[in-house]
Amino acid sequence: MRRPDQQTPGTATALSAEAVLAPYLRAQAADFLRSLRLHREQSAPTDTGGRGAEEAARALRRSARRISGTLHTFKGLLDPGWADQLRAELAWLSGTLAREHDCSTRLLRLLEALHRLSGAHLPAARTGTGKATATGTGPGSGTATDRAALDVGAARAGALLERQLTLARTRAHSAALQALGSSRFHAVADSVALLASEVPLTGAAGAPAAETLLGPSEHARGRLLGAVAALPPGEAADVYNEAHDAHWHQIRLLLRLHRYAHEVVAGAPDPVLAGPEHALDLHREASEAASAASAAARTPRIAPATAYALGVLHADQRHEVDAARCVFRDTWPYAAAVAAP
Repeated sequence: MRRPDQQTPGTATALSAEAVLAPYLRAQAADFLRSLRLHREQSAPTDTGGRGAEEAARALRRSARRISGTLHTFKGLLDPGWADQLRAELAWLSGTLAREHDCSTRLLRLLEALHRLSGAHLPAARTGTGKATATGTGPGSGTATDRAALDVGAARAGALLERQLTLARTRAHSAALQALGSSRFHAVADSVALLASEVPLTGAAGAPAAETLLGPSEHARGRLLGAVAALPPGEAADVYNEAHDAHWHQIRLLLRLHRYAHEVVAGAPDPVLAGPEHALDLHREASEAASAASAAARTPRIAPATAYALGVLHADQRHEVDAARCVFRDTWPYAAAVAAP
């Protein structure tokens, strides 16, 4: 039997908004509290795994995002002051907890890319003027000098990235521990604990879900479709113009909001958006990895071979950005919304 928050669309909209929205938020709050308990257990000094704490932190972030996104989309049915404050605090918590994981995955991605690129595949490296050097883009391309320079610089570039990102990960870990021990976090946890038992809805939530939930859900979908429609055609995009990344990151956030709203109304994620969402996740990882390589290349007094390897690495990750955008366009189920207006 389905839970109240897992009804089919027709059944859900026949209920009141309170009968659909409240169970969903209570379930997410319960998941948050369960993940928090597991995180504390796995992070105890006697724990030797570390993997369990990482999984619990991921689940904690996932629940926080769902609660925050739902409060944003359906804020008209909730006490506005309470919803805005809790949403902001959950966004702070999720962002703080995500930084350590992001540093780890970014370092792994960059080191794997350096290993793959060494002596084999040379995309165009970026110079300090923003122009690409002519090193080719296919397997085996590039001169022997290019490959030799990359081989020499790759190990040094990897060591530099490891130092920088390990330091960033250590700082993010300390910030996460500090956040989880702060009075600010305890206030957030208390609010979520209250949410698990009582959802502060307004009187409008007593109306049928078809009248009160479908409108905000469709608005979230409309914002997503509008943002995708505003993308330039693929052939017009400059993959090296990193200013364009912000629009793609915004689409990723809007897709999440749409997915959470769909979960509330339909009781399950929209399956046709799994491919585009995965592509946007890869896009974000590649664009941030490229930024990390670019930042490392600006380190004072590094050897030319190291700077060259970092330039090739930056170009490689920008090519990964372009590939993720192509996958998104190919898997986007609403093809008419991809074309430029």
